[in-house]
Amino acid sequence: TAIAMSEVAEPFIRRRALRHLEKGRVVILAAGTGNPYFTTDTAAALRALEIKADAVLKATNVDGVYDSDPHINSDAKMLTEITYMEAINRNLRVMDLTAFTLCMDHSMPIVVFNIKKRGNIKKAVLGRPIGTLIRGDVSDT
Repeated sequence: TAIAMSEVAEPFIRRRALRHLEKGRVVILAAGTGNPYFTTDTAAALRALEIKADAVLKATNVDGVYDSDPHINSDAKMLTEITYMEAINRNLRVMDLTAFTLCMDHSMPIVVFNIKKRGNIKKAVLGRPIGTLIRGDVSDT
């Protein structure tokens, strides 16, 4: 975390986070950047890029990204995979635009999943199919 809360987590220091990863530990990045105007989504994207993570795991209260708001539209369909540009063109509002374009510009995949379902965090961390995968075009991978 960028905000001091030593009883909960150690402060974010890139080298230290990388050392934890080298030792096979799971690193969970929490809170924001400690700077105003930056959301926790932007912090997640920034930190993921700094430590060269495999993906940004966006835990939320729905199963993934839908073609419309599932809280409003009971017929909304969940998308299992979508490109960055499709999400932007369809105005799906996965996360704030700064965070989203940061991921897109650096080809950082985003996995959106429901944190409230038991076992989902484990599935996401293990890279198992879950929720919605957002990435570049098939030709980009």
